[in-house]
Amino acid sequence: MKPSVLILQSDGTNCDKELAFAFELAGAKAEFVHINDLRAKKNSFKNFQILALPGGFSYGDDVASGKILAVELTSFFAQELQAFTKREETLTIGICNGFQTLIRTGLLPFHTLGTMHATLTNNDSGHFECRWIRLKAQKSRCVFLKNEDQIGYYAINHGEGKFFADKKALEKIEKENLVTFRYVDRDGNQATTYPDNPNGALGAIAGLCDPTGRVFGMMPHPEKFVLPTQFPNWQRENIKKPHGLFLFENMVQFVKQS
Repeated sequence: MKPSVLILQSDGTNCDKELAFAFELAGAKAEFVHINDLRAKKNSFKNFQILALPGGFSYGDDVASGKILAVELTSFFAQELQAFTKREETLTIGICNGFQTLIRTGLLPFHTLGTMHATLTNNDSGHFECRWIRLKAQKSRCVFLKNEDQIGYYAINHGEGKFFADKKALEKIEKENLVTFRYVDRDGNQATTYPDNPNGALGAIAGLCDPTGRVFGMMPHPEKFVLPTQFPNWQRENIKKPHGLFLFENMVQFVKQS
């Protein structure tokens, strides 16, 4: 049986179809569900095994990126989200705007729904970044990310991607092994400067999981490299397997095994 994926839609999301395609390519069944339908009880989180928050500009990024969607989730669905994330066979993923939303709900990094401990703020470059960068997977608590030390190319499309937290929160993130991806340079070293670190993220943090390892978010877009030809230099670099596909395959496999 194929794992069921809720692709959450709201006004302004625009990477939902790519995300659904990636999950279905990996063997899941994706369904688009608008947040208004959840509020109207036409559908429910409990009907799914994976919750996926796509990229885009939810509500035009008014106030701050992902803020309004995060307020909706914490105001109207707190109990449902807690019930969903407590189920041991479920996974939650937020990409770009979805990552911003999960951070603002408090689900990332410490699973404190309703209380923020970090943020994603304006890029140090002062402008929108739209290009390819390198990421390195980290040894973390993430239950489906077992390819640590793997370096790959990922697309970025964001203006507010700088991960920021105070010293205490950063130390806790590192101590609890919650960092899933970091920006790296050509040699695979942690990127501390632009352009390898595209936004000035502290600790070069590009992705995180929560302490359960089942809530995951990242700024770059793995769903935009699930076919070889989506990367412009796929022939020159002799890339056989798209670098973003393993994430979705691993998520689907985890749910099937659970």
